[in-house]
Amino acid sequence: MAEIRNCPSCGEFFNYTGIRDVCHKCVQNEENMYQIVYRFLRKRENRAATVERIVEATGVEHELLYKWVRKGRLHPAMFPNLGYPCDNCGRLTNKGKLCDNCTSEIKTELRTFEAAQEFREKIKNNDRATYLANKKE
Repeated sequence: MAEIRNCPSCGEFFNYTGIRDVCHKCVQNEENMYQIVYRFLRKRENRAATVERIVEATGVEHELLYKWVRKGRLHPAMFPNLGYPCDNCGRLTNKGKLCDNCTSEIKTELRTFEAAQEFREKIKNNDRATYLANKKE
């Protein structure tokens, strides 16, 4: 079932069906910008262009480039300097929500936490198992 929303780009009302997050007019505008960017990147000398260079040459916004990379319309395999910001640190990544550094850092912290938790449980269990033998009164 469609729901009426305001377009985040232009502010007009549109029927949101879950497929597109902007109105039809803005979808057409984004598609035109995509064609400009894609034509720019298809040239051999521009395939290794950075996000800043693409923005400078085509006039497209950073957020649109990030959106296209996230959705798989621009493939980092073909254009190696493309990506989108990591949700944690802001470094460019091209898969998932976190970059490789943040992912490995979180995994390391999780392993440290789990090891500390196991250590606390061992100590707790050892305290219960202590018995005194041959106690003289």
